[in-house]
Amino acid sequence: MTQHSAQVFTAKGFLFDMDGTLIDSTPCIERIWQRWAERNDISFAEVMRVMHGRRGEETIALVAPHLDVQTEQALLIAEELSSLEGTIAITGAAEFLNQLNNEQWAVVTSAPRELALAKLAYVGLPTPKYLIGAEDVAQGKPHPAPYQQGAALLNVSPAECIAFEDAPNGIHSAHTAGSTVIVITAAAGADSTGLAHGQVSNFDQLTLTQNSQVLSLSLR
Repeated sequence: MTQHSAQVFTAKGFLFDMDGTLIDSTPCIERIWQRWAERNDISFAEVMRVMHGRRGEETIALVAPHLDVQTEQALLIAEELSSLEGTIAITGAAEFLNQLNNEQWAVVTSAPRELALAKLAYVGLPTPKYLIGAEDVAQGKPHPAPYQQGAALLNVSPAECIAFEDAPNGIHSAHTAGSTVIVITAAAGADSTGLAHGQVSNFDQLTLTQNSQVLSLSLR
């Protein structure tokens, strides 16, 4: 990846987080986790502190190590699959993705594959050819493995990718992998890590141009 100026970047592939980046499902997710916390007499504030951008099973293990992680995760996934109301696409996401061919982008999400595909379909976003979900990595975000594996699917290095993120766990994951990080602030707000190379509210503030194998991204 080469940075030509403060707000223009080039890459060979794009890696997209999903929740909070391509779609805004924050109210839905937080309602489900709040109900879960109340059922299990766990501090919802502590759940909120660690959950965003992290795989569900890792959140459960952190805040409720006494519970059976797989059982609780299955219950949460089932509830979310049946409660997608209110989930929307981030402004400009569909138009931006539709400019890319299937070999140029991948989704790198902490959600399980089934749930990720259901959410993308629900909001009308393209189905990715390449997707790294919760079950595809031994260690989830903030570990760099998800973005390393996402880049490998595109047959490029993480350093040749721009990663689009929103949450600190995901930003750390992409940054540690070596990717350029653009933060989408619409759902979660401004970057709090200081690691982002750029940030915009939504995809309408990005201009994409393509030349041969090079993707050029301008932020405005």
